[in-house]
Amino acid sequence: MSAATLSEFAKVIRSKNAGPFELTFDIMFDDAAKYERVKASGVITAARIAEAYRIRVDDVLVCRPYDAAVAFKITIRRPTGSGDIEDRDVYGCQQHVPLTRIEIPAK
Repeated sequence: MSAATLSEFAKVIRSKNAGPFELTFDIMFDDAAKYERVKASGVITAARIAEAYRIRVDDVLVCRPYDAAVAFKITIRRPTGSGDIEDRDVYGCQQHVPLTRIEIPAK
């Protein structure tokens, strides 16, 4: 099996505000085997998230699998407060795209 992007494994990849100064991401799977493969690959890490969003690793507040939900939960500090004059996405719902491009290596 060859490498593929996270969007080829996950059923849902979404983002939203977690208050005015944080963004939260959900990566959800409808297949436990796909979830386990992504989890075992070790690519969903705070360092990888920081790289994808061009932020400091310290700004990744949560990055962990959640087995009961067959999902990953990620929370980062918003680069700009929600509603700030420089904010381009007041609801935070368009911030998930960099996650879709994360590559899951071949087995």
